Amino acid sequence: VLVLHRSRDLLMGQRTMILNAIRAQLAEFGIVAAQGPARVFALVRRLSEPDDLTLPAIARSALLALGSQLENLAAAIRNIERQLFVWHRQNAASQRLETIPGVGIITATALAASVPDPSVFKSGRQFAAWLGLVPRQNSSGGKDRLGRVSKMGNGYLRRLLVVGATSVTRRADTNQTRTGAWVRSLLERKPHRLVTVAIANKTARTAWALLAKEETYRATPAA
Repeated sequence: VLVLHRSRDLLMGQRTMILNAIRAQLAEFGIVAAQGPARVFALVRRLSEPDDLTLPAIARSALLALGSQLENLAAAIRNIERQLFVWHRQNAASQRLETIPGVGIITATALAASVPDPSVFKSGRQFAAWLGLVPRQNSSGGKDRLGRVSKMGNGYLRRLLVVGATSVTRRADTNQTRTGAWVRSLLERKPHRLVTVAIANKTARTAWALLAKEETYRATPAA
């Protein structure tokens, strides 16, 4: 399963490189691609229609080659994600992790496969430290500062948790649980990026607790 994750991560990186290359090449001819992979895919499909976009034949041929690579990468990524979905449906730990806000199938399968035995960590904080999501110590005073994390350990899982935490902050206004109230209070006092790191840290601790106790996430309503 971790091989699937590493392969998907590599393919996603290659897809991003090609998307950026196509967007940059089109910009040379005054064609601005809107943000988002779907918009670039739509422009690439238009390249096969000779009368639609005004481009030199050589440039069109080169961009179509990149577009073909883009389609192949997208198909490979979808195939890997289908395999991860199948494994997720067969793994109880992964299904429990998916109940945490901000944790989807990709993050759940990565966590479950990376931590088959949660007892190797003494606490949720130790697990968060393994992910590099705990504040680094200030060398002068030993103070913990929100957001200044160590970034040691498993960078892939840390990135997935931060992405999930970003989605939690975006839905904070409609989240009527205690966690939602906590996120809103942080957003009132701290920069958005620092709040995202704090949520990722909390998600990591919650994930360890669910794995260790073999429980599912239960949201507590806000007072």
